[in-house]
Amino acid sequence: MTIIRRRSLISRLMAMITAAALLFTHSPHAARAQSPNLPLQLSSYPRTQLRITPPGAHAIAVHQFDVWVADTAERAEQGLMFVSDLPESEGMVFPLDPPRVEHMWMKNTYIELDMLFIRADGRVTKIIQRAHPMSLETLSSEEPVAAVLELRGGAAAKLGLKIGDLVRWNKPTSS
Repeated sequence: MTIIRRRSLISRLMAMITAAALLFTHSPHAARAQSPNLPLQLSSYPRTQLRITPPGAHAIAVHQFDVWVADTAERAEQGLMFVSDLPESEGMVFPLDPPRVEHMWMKNTYIELDMLFIRADGRVTKIIQRAHPMSLETLSSEEPVAAVLELRGGAAAKLGLKIGDLVRWNKPTSS
C-alpha cells in the first residue's frame, strides 16, 4: 500500500511540475508571475525604439526594433530566458553603466540569439551570431562596452549588420 501511495504522490507531483513548466515556456508577450522564485513578466520591462544605422548610410538603411530594456540587475539576469519566440522586429538591450567587459550566457534561453556588443560611442564592436540555446558557455565582449543588444538568431546576417554600425535608442520614461 505504501509503495502505491508513494508512486501516486510522485505521479501527482510530476504532473504539477510539468504543468508549472508549461506555464513558463511561452512567447515574450505572455504574462509571467512576479515572485523572487519565478520569472519576471516581460511586460514589466520598460520598452523603447532602437535604431541601427550603417556608417554613412542613408535613412533607407536604418533598421528599427522595439526592445525591452534590461535596466536593473534582476531584469538583466533574466534577460530573454524562458522566451520561446522572438519576432524579428523585437529584441532586448542591456545598458551597462559604467561600461565594462561583459560576459553573457544562454542558460534557460530557448531560442538562438544574435548578440551585438556596443561601445560607449554607440558603435557595434563585436557580433556573436546564433548563440546556442541553453548553453552555459561564456560569451564575452572582450573589451569594455556600454550595452549589449540581443536580437533573434540570424537577424545580424539577414540585415547585414556589421561592426561599426551605430546603435541609438531613447531611454524609456518609466522603469
